[in-house]
Amino acid sequence: MKAYVFPGQGAQFVGMGKDLYDSNAEARALFEKANEVLGFRITDLMFAGTDEDLRRTEVTQPAIFIHSVLLAKSMGADFRPDMVAGHSLGEFSALTAAGALSFEDGLRLVAARAHAMQKACDARESTMAAVLALPDEKVEEICAATPGTVVCANYNCPGQIVISGEVEAVDAACVALKDAGAKRALRLKVNGAFHSPCMEPARAELAGAIEATEIHEPICPVYQNVDALPHTDPAEIKANLVAQLTAPVRWTQTVRNMIAAGATEFVELGPGKVLQGLVAKIDPAVTVDGRQ
Repeated sequence: MKAYVFPGQGAQFVGMGKDLYDSNAEARALFEKANEVLGFRITDLMFAGTDEDLRRTEVTQPAIFIHSVLLAKSMGADFRPDMVAGHSLGEFSALTAAGALSFEDGLRLVAARAHAMQKACDARESTMAAVLALPDEKVEEICAATPGTVVCANYNCPGQIVISGEVEAVDAACVALKDAGAKRALRLKVNGAFHSPCMEPARAELAGAIEATEIHEPICPVYQNVDALPHTDPAEIKANLVAQLTAPVRWTQTVRNMIAAGATEFVELGPGKVLQGLVAKIDPAVTVDGRQ
């Protein structure tokens, strides 16, 4: 069985999607539709902007979504997933590729999400840090014992977790994690604490937009971040999308559950190869591939 997976923020690169724009008429029309929906020419920033341009959340998230979804659409009848999943932002790409969201509605939600998250970041100083070579339970224990707000945000693969929260709490947790034997506990170059209680204002703001958007039953199960389980019911999908902003991304659990359900081949659609690497670490026995 084949699973398609879609990357999240951080996978972007200058030039992303340019080959697709130049070679595929349907994709080119949807790139231009995206420019129209967003009200600015995001294609100019994707194809020839600077790294700094692409790092802005309000650019990064729509850019990765557009690139990922149009890669799926460019496959035409060859895109026949048995299941899909996306990492954080990539969940919106997965839902759109699987037909639960229209391209325009998916893009509007991603743009609203990026705007709400940026506002939350600006309102409260917060950050994230990568932690390597400690068991999940130990990282959870240390975060829980650290004063202030700091939680596990991304369960990326065994031995790789990202923590998220207030700057002082994250720094204190990093010290404790190193003392506990972490190979690495280092702050990331991000300006916010994604997938933590710090995103509560963004979650509340995005909830209205999600509730107002029509979500259809997808063509295959979509494994969602908040519970790592397959969903096809539109009401469940909406509730999970709302919860996603303040809940951890359970990627390790998601991939394991997809494999337990029969997935033997994983294909990453979108910029970069991050998810291919994570899937290979979670289970070296499966086949991994990608298109970017």
